[in-house]
Amino acid sequence: MMFLLILFTSAFLFPSSNALDFCVGDLGAPQGPAGYSCKKVEAVTVNDFVFSGLNAVGNTSNVMKAAVTPAFSTQFPGINGLGVSLARLDLAVGGRTAMHTHPEGTEVLTIIQGTLCAGFISSTNKVYLTSLHEGDIMAFPQGLMHFQINVGKTPALAFASFSNTSPGIYFMDYAWFANDLPTQILQKTTFLDPDQIQRLKELLGGTN
Repeated sequence: MMFLLILFTSAFLFPSSNALDFCVGDLGAPQGPAGYSCKKVEAVTVNDFVFSGLNAVGNTSNVMKAAVTPAFSTQFPGINGLGVSLARLDLAVGGRTAMHTHPEGTEVLTIIQGTLCAGFISSTNKVYLTSLHEGDIMAFPQGLMHFQINVGKTPALAFASFSNTSPGIYFMDYAWFANDLPTQILQKTTFLDPDQIQRLKELLGGTN
């Protein structure tokens, strides 16, 4: 009995040599709900665990005056299966992220430079709104609508961390107005008049 107890305890204290320490994503293979399949261990290098894409300022020359540079498993295969990812957020003066959600992950935003107005809306329609300054951190719970606006006089920079290697992003404005959903349906479901809908479709690239 004592021998069996020692053997059982050892199984937890000393991991098997067959255990996987990581699962670097094989970007050449299809991505499934659990992420990418594992790259062969002999093909893994230290470069798989390094990503330098967040060094550069994003291009904010767009209607939102914002740029999001992701470091998800697709860009950063070393985090595949680890349950974490990051992104860089650049906001020009007056820039904003449109109302959006991350269906697959919670976001924690760290402000590096600038002043942001940020908030989210709960499932009971309660608004959680605040001003964020350099060094501040704010959490945005998974699946809830949220936004950030640069209300300062200089460009803003923030880094977001996520609880999923592929948290997803769903922009409300683009979902409504950047496609070919008929104007009459949008009119009935949003209470906007047709002229407003057409202006938004033209702004965001929608038709019909």
